Amino acid sequence: MNHDPYLVKPGDQISLIKDYNPSYRCEFHPKTDAVKKLKTGILQLSKYQDVLYAQNSYSLLIIFQAMDAAGKDSTIKHVMSGVNPQGCQVFSFKSPSEEELDHDYLWRSMKSLPERGRIGIFNRSYYEELLIVRVHPEILKKQQLPNFSQGNQIWKQRFEEINNFEKYLVNNGVIVLKFFLNVSKSVQRKRFLARIDSPEKHWKFSASDIRERGFWNDYMDAYEQVFNHTSTEFAPWYIVPADRKWFTRLVVADIICTKLQELNLQYPQISDESKQQLLAAKKSLEAED
Repeated sequence: MNHDPYLVKPGDQISLIKDYNPSYRCEFHPKTDAVKKLKTGILQLSKYQDVLYAQNSYSLLIIFQAMDAAGKDSTIKHVMSGVNPQGCQVFSFKSPSEEELDHDYLWRSMKSLPERGRIGIFNRSYYEELLIVRVHPEILKKQQLPNFSQGNQIWKQRFEEINNFEKYLVNNGVIVLKFFLNVSKSVQRKRFLARIDSPEKHWKFSASDIRERGFWNDYMDAYEQVFNHTSTEFAPWYIVPADRKWFTRLVVADIICTKLQELNLQYPQISDESKQQLLAAKKSLEAED
């Protein structure tokens, strides 16, 4: 699959409305074709994750950002369904606690980074500091920042800090993949109504979801600023169509598999001495018969 339609090329100034179609589905017209390909991708991902764990040199950090009801939870659930739970960690970042507010804004993310050999998933992330905080600047007052950190320069400062942070991660073997699940406002409305009409989905609905929907244009502007300033060669952004969940999952799985394949992961080679020990163990076990 060609990933160029989803990639935010570093240095580009993109427009979410003009450049990315939330309903795009590539060459997949029947949903069944995409579902079959997704199953294959899930199997491949399981194999790559096993080698990643065994090699223990790299880790993979996958970041999901989106408006509410874009399908982050279901995408994580389906794409990672074949992965060994021991090799995968998922963190959902809510409003910061009192302890977290007493530290810098990257502190809680640093604590949750994946260990070598593992896949870490951030369901929302430190990018909230450039999204909800920008749309609602009153949140900054709770962050106990020194005076010199505040003002209009803070967003430029945070773009730079996050780029430097991700460069540091990549330099140390943490591969960073960033996905924005691009749902349209009309489809979000349909999904909200479905949550209201389905008792088993009531727990997923909050009155704050409707309030935040009222800031839709502000969020789109904030997201565009994020993409234009933090999509880099070492940690690019992928804007994935999210009006069709089955297509969203396929694209995400394919990009993850491609990235892991590019690492040319290999199972560790054992020494000649270890090989001899294996042969001796095999002889011993076979002699028991």
